[in-house]
Amino acid sequence: MSYLGTIGLEIHAQLRTASKLFCSCPAAFSDQPNTHVCNICLGFPGALPSLNGQALRQALKVASALGMAIPAEIRFDRKHYFYPDLAKSYQVSQFYSTLGRNGSSSVEVRGRVIPVRIREVHLEEDAGKLLHAGEESMVDFNRAGVPLLELVTEPDFHIGEEAETFFRYYQLLLRTIDSSEANMELGQMRCDANVSVSRQRNQLGTRVEIKNISSPRFIRLAIDYEIQRQIGILEAGGTIQHETRRWNENRGRTESMRSKELALDYRYLQEPDLAVVRITPAELKKIGSLPELPDPRRSL
Repeated sequence: MSYLGTIGLEIHAQLRTASKLFCSCPAAFSDQPNTHVCNICLGFPGALPSLNGQALRQALKVASALGMAIPAEIRFDRKHYFYPDLAKSYQVSQFYSTLGRNGSSSVEVRGRVIPVRIREVHLEEDAGKLLHAGEESMVDFNRAGVPLLELVTEPDFHIGEEAETFFRYYQLLLRTIDSSEANMELGQMRCDANVSVSRQRNQLGTRVEIKNISSPRFIRLAIDYEIQRQIGILEAGGTIQHETRRWNENRGRTESMRSKELALDYRYLQEPDLAVVRITPAELKKIGSLPELPDPRRSL
């Protein structure tokens, strides 16, 4: 029996807002480094965040367009990890209570319609950007705190072309409802792919994450390469390591970055500086009526 690849996607998109998620700094990170920063997005002691209402409404538009269940209340959580481009050593995200759950979509690939289940969407703040020059590394915090919406699919894809097709559809959806410019070249959209292979259709193999894939085409290439890499290891009698890898477009292969973190490693806890957000029917009305979505337009 041949091996079957199984893929789930995690897609980050920068929301279209004038300011950052929890402060009034401009959400433009292409200017001079470290010119759009403040005590809040740099995590100074005693600095209190405040939720950007426009970011919330943009996220609600996406959840509504995907037919997701939106709870009456949401909370934010702290995700702890240390990277040089994260000044606070934690990221404000959502883990215990997310903005939307159980959405759905579909894509057509090679004449076959593939249902896509959307597990969740959640709001979080972006980290900064590392700049490397020779033996020196510098950090630009202009992007720190920019609002991101992360979409997580169920593992409903089996080849890279299916994942690429859905990514392109979601990119078009974000632009259609004007929630994001979704320009990957400007870092406004990034994709992680979770890939495993197994001989059993209903059984998942050891999952490997490919991090920060930077173009729709590379999504397809990286996934298809990773599937073949894992099959080669298993056929040679080896075992797949649970790890995070990157796509090296110059060499046309994935490369190991680090062992894969688990939720326990992040030590999630409820964000104490942000109040519970109540999403009332009146708040949902503020997002207004959505334009004609790509799916209905595509079926005409």
